[in-house]
Amino acid sequence: MNTIPYGRQHITEEDIKAVTETLLSTHLTQGPKIAEFEKKFAEYVGAEYAVAVCNGTAGLHIAALSLGLQPGDKVITTPITFSATANCIRYCGAEVVFADIDPDTWLLDIKKVRELLQASPRGTYIGIIPVDFAGRMVNLEAYRKLADEYGLWIIEDACHAPGAYFIDAYGHKQAAGNGQLAHASVFSFHPVKHIACGEGGMITTNDIEVYKELNRLRSHGITKGDDSYINSNVFACGTEDSGSYPGWYMEMQQLGYNYRMTDIQAALGVSQLSQAEQGLKKRRAIAQKYHDAFAGNASVIRQSGYVEGHAYHLYVIEVRDRFKLYEYLKSNGILAQVHYIPVHLMPYYRQSGWKEGDMPHAENYYKHCISLPMYPTLTDEEQQYVINKVLSFVNESNHN
Repeated sequence: MNTIPYGRQHITEEDIKAVTETLLSTHLTQGPKIAEFEKKFAEYVGAEYAVAVCNGTAGLHIAALSLGLQPGDKVITTPITFSATANCIRYCGAEVVFADIDPDTWLLDIKKVRELLQASPRGTYIGIIPVDFAGRMVNLEAYRKLADEYGLWIIEDACHAPGAYFIDAYGHKQAAGNGQLAHASVFSFHPVKHIACGEGGMITTNDIEVYKELNRLRSHGITKGDDSYINSNVFACGTEDSGSYPGWYMEMQQLGYNYRMTDIQAALGVSQLSQAEQGLKKRRAIAQKYHDAFAGNASVIRQSGYVEGHAYHLYVIEVRDRFKLYEYLKSNGILAQVHYIPVHLMPYYRQSGWKEGDMPHAENYYKHCISLPMYPTLTDEEQQYVINKVLSFVNESNHN
């Protein structure tokens, strides 16, 4: 049995062909593949607009900037996430405030968020960044109601969740990133994600003004070829004649960033997107098999389970002795992983006063969680091997 990682990209001949065609084209960056990927991704999630960026972290950063986040503001998020979710708030000079997770779903607990809001004067907080952790979508309908009550914006960190959805109060599917309940949603195209571009990210929104701002921020704060120029057309032409703005003209009107995606990445993204539903179907089948194998086992405290709408970027279980299980699996060629060390206990955030005991549910989850292999090319034989090894360990531990 070969080594089995927790996640792995799947690159097909069609992917290779798509990238090769772009390498042989006239554009390696800022070309037509960007717009094609944006259009197709927006259609996939059901959003009005999509803006491609160089990675998910960049997407989170400029999504926050586009909503006006600035020094002195406070934003609430979860400690069980990759640090980029919190870091994007700090990039804007604002303050991160963590709220604990729901121990059953591992998602940001809306009751804890409400407690924070109720305990502070109105206007203390400006936004919320819930995370679709592991691929399970947050109930954004409930968050939208809460955010509207307190005048907050929502950025959905959907980096784990393309293809995820939840059922709203009217019985409708609400897809991750569809723009109906969050002001902006951010996705990642890291190799272990559903859609692999090497690196890359996408921001979706239904707000035209946010869309325009995102386009400027991802490219140095520059605007080109629209009706919002500030300098006169006389200046732009470099002559005393007042003609129209020339084709070369552009304006940097604000401080932006070089967060652009390349056409090479976008070409791979377009090709990967065409396989997204097939990959999602396989992930859900893998999840069902894990769920059935561990259901009712007293040594498995909790597991991702089989949940409608879950996109299963990760499949997580909680066990009593996570460290020994991790080492046991590693010794048997299974490279499981831990997602995540609570962000509030990272040394950087401890400097702000966060400490052990502040987020008891998140901290307890971290003591027990382990992510098992989850990717579309995981074979039935490989998954059964993983299941057998996990059961062998936990059942033996239960007898000791």
